[in-house]
Amino acid sequence: MSLPISDLMFVVLSVSVTVLALAYYVGNGVLKSQKQSVSRLASLQTRDDILDQDFSARAVAPVMQGLGRFALRFTPTGWVEKSQKKLIHAGWSERLDGNSWAAIRIIAMIGGVVLMIVAVPLMDPGMMRWFVGITCLVIGFYGPEASLNRAIDDRRKSMERQLPDIIDLLVISVEAGLGFEAAMGRVVQNVPGDLAQEFQRTLQETRVGVSRHEAFRNLSERTDVEDLHSFILAIIQADQFGVSIARMLRVQADEMRVRRRQRIQEKAFAAPVKMIFPMLLCIFPSIFIVIVGPAAINISRAL
Repeated sequence: MSLPISDLMFVVLSVSVTVLALAYYVGNGVLKSQKQSVSRLASLQTRDDILDQDFSARAVAPVMQGLGRFALRFTPTGWVEKSQKKLIHAGWSERLDGNSWAAIRIIAMIGGVVLMIVAVPLMDPGMMRWFVGITCLVIGFYGPEASLNRAIDDRRKSMERQLPDIIDLLVISVEAGLGFEAAMGRVVQNVPGDLAQEFQRTLQETRVGVSRHEAFRNLSERTDVEDLHSFILAIIQADQFGVSIARMLRVQADEMRVRRRQRIQEKAFAAPVKMIFPMLLCIFPSIFIVIVGPAAINISRAL
C-alpha cells in the first residue's frame, strides 16, 4: 500500500508533532515536579496542595522518573556521572538530572521507533523507504545527545566571548579601589550572560563558607572553558604567593585580548579553505554554463 506524497508528508508530520508534543508534555511535568518537590520541602505543603497540582506533575513525572531510574540499571558504568557532568556544562543541571535525562532518552528512542513503524509502510518500496527509516532511528537515538552537545558548545563559545570583557571590567573595578569579590559582584550586576551567572554562583559559595580556592575550582569544573581555567589558575597562584591582584588581572586582560585576536585571525585564515567546496559545487558550474553555454551552442550549430 502506498500513499501520494502529500498524504504521506501529512501523516509523517502529524506523527512527528504528536511525539514532540508528548515529549514536551512529559518533560515539562518532570521539571515542574522537581521544582515543586524543592518548594514542598521548603514550605511543607499539605496533601491538598499536592492534589492541586496538574496531572503531568502528579502522575506523569513520577512515572517517568521511575522509568529513568529503571533504565539506569542497564546503562554502562559511569554513564550517570558523565551525563550529569555534561548537563552541568550545558547549564541544564538545575532543570534536569541523570534520571530525567535517561527518561528523555527513552522517550526519544521510542518516538523514533514509532515514527519509523508508521512512516516506512506508507512509502513506496525502494531506497527512500530505508532512508526514512534510518533517519527516524538516528533522530530518536542520537537527537537528544546531539542537542546536548550543541548546547555545551554554544555555552562554551559564549563564555569565551564574554571572558575578555569581564576581565577588563574586573581590572577597572579593582584599580578603582574595590576588592576582588566586590569587583565580581559588580560584574554580576552589570554583565548579563552565562559566565556572569557562574560568577554569581561562585560568590554565593564563598558567602556560605566555601574557600575561595575551592569555589574557583568548582567554577572551572562547571564551565570547562580552557581560557577560564587558565584565568582561575592565575588567580589561585596570585592568592597563594601574594602577588598583586590588580597586576595579575592586567596581565590576564592583555593575554585574553591577544588570544581573542588570534582566534579571530585563525577563523579568517580558515574561511578561504571553507569557501572552496561551495564555490566548486555551486558557483563555478553556473559561471561555466553562462560563459561556455553560448559558445557551445554556436559550435553545435556550425557543425
